[in-house]
Amino acid sequence: MYTPSAFTLANNAGLALIDAHPLATLVCTDALGSEVNLLPLLREGDATLIGHIARANPLWQRFADGQPVVAVFQGAQGYVHPGWYPAKREHAKVVPTWNYSCVVVHGRICWQHDAATLRARVEALTRSMESVRTEPWQVDDAPADYTAALLRAIVGLRIDIERIEGKAKLSQNHPPANRAGVIGGLSEASDPHANAALAAAMRTAHEGLD
Repeated sequence: MYTPSAFTLANNAGLALIDAHPLATLVCTDALGSEVNLLPLLREGDATLIGHIARANPLWQRFADGQPVVAVFQGAQGYVHPGWYPAKREHAKVVPTWNYSCVVVHGRICWQHDAATLRARVEALTRSMESVRTEPWQVDDAPADYTAALLRAIVGLRIDIERIEGKAKLSQNHPPANRAGVIGGLSEASDPHANAALAAAMRTAHEGLD
C-alpha cells in the first residue's frame, strides 16, 4: 500500500483500528483471479485473526490452508471540502481531498471445522459486539438445537498474520490552521459533509503535531 511517511499508522494504532472496525474486506487470489468477501474478523492476540463464513460459500474449498490472503479494515473516512481551509481565503491554492484510515493485514488462512472451535468463534464475536450492552445477548440464549444447526452451516477460519500495514491520511501534511479548519467543518452538524467520526480521528492523529 502506498503510504507517505506522514501518513504511517503506528502498529498499536493499527491494532486499535481493527478492534474498533472489525468488518474486513477479505481478498483471496489464485490463478483464476480474486475472490472478495466482507466479514467481521476479530484479533486473537497480535498475530491472529479469527472469524467464520457460510459453509455454502465456496471460498473454503477453492483456497487451501496456507493460502496467502489480505484483509483490509477501514476506519473513519470522508470528503474534505476545500472551503474549510483558511488557505482558500488567503490564496485559493487548495483542492478537495479524501481523508481516511485503514489497515491492511497480510497473512495465511486456515479453515476450521470442528464443532468446539466453531462455537468458540461465534461466542467470541458475540462477546465482542454485545459487551457494550447492559443485557448482552449470549449464544446460550438461543435453543440448543437451533444453535447446533446454525453451527453446522458455517466454516471457521484463522488468519496467521505475517505483516500489517497501517495508513491514516488525516491532513497531517497540512499546517495547523488548515487542520483545525477541516476538523471544524467536519464537526459542523449543518454542513452536508459533516462527519463526527472523521473529526474525532483527526483530533487523535494530530495530538503532538500542533
